[in-house]
Amino acid sequence: MIEVKHLNKSFDGKQVLYDISATFRHGAVNQIIGKSGSGKTVLMKSIIGLFKAESGEVLYDGRNLLDMSKREIKLLRREVGMLFQGSALFDSMSVIENVMYPLQMFSDMSKIDVEKRAKFCLERVNLQTHAYHLMPGEISGGMQKRVAIARAISLNPKYLFCDEPNSGLDPVTSLVIDKLIEDITQEFNITTIINTHDMNSIMETGANIILINKGHKGWEGSKEGIFTDDNQALNDFVFASELYKKVKLANQK
Repeated sequence: MIEVKHLNKSFDGKQVLYDISATFRHGAVNQIIGKSGSGKTVLMKSIIGLFKAESGEVLYDGRNLLDMSKREIKLLRREVGMLFQGSALFDSMSVIENVMYPLQMFSDMSKIDVEKRAKFCLERVNLQTHAYHLMPGEISGGMQKRVAIARAISLNPKYLFCDEPNSGLDPVTSLVIDKLIEDITQEFNITTIINTHDMNSIMETGANIILINKGHKGWEGSKEGIFTDDNQALNDFVFASELYKKVKLANQK
């Protein structure tokens, strides 16, 4: 579990996050949603530690990130997996080499065990074996995303962060990736936090949702209440598209 308490963040004297408090649960897909410029990316990066908040707490199972020494932060990093927007695979490495890389860098596993673990992770994301020795440029965007997920879980993380995991994917592939992340989260009891504005993803996997609106926490709930809640900030986000306006009207009839 990750808890954020009274978090504030500014850049050059301009406040971006205001007194954010939220709980992100084990074994669940937690989502940070909001419009572009709302502060959701700053919140995720503050939770990870890429940005340091001026005040508040970021608790990883009770351990406050903001009070940790550099050594403690380095150890915490080994418990964290990261799925970057656009996958961010190394072009000069094959698929399996990409997955092996964090194991080689941050574990004491033997070469045989590293390769065994990498193959297990690739099998878990349902990547066909013929692709293991291909280069990232030789596989589809959906396959690249699977490889990135395999790399993110290679060190058996307790915490998984996903930045716009469906970016650049078609709707069908997006749903497959959503389901894969959800299954892995539940199977390994990971605290997963996803930064997204994709409504399809929100409705598929949003077990615990935090809406950030102009730097404030505007709403908190689950996908079950997202169409029926009368919260204005939530409605402005959800019903911004014509499609979901039609959904709202249909539900009102």
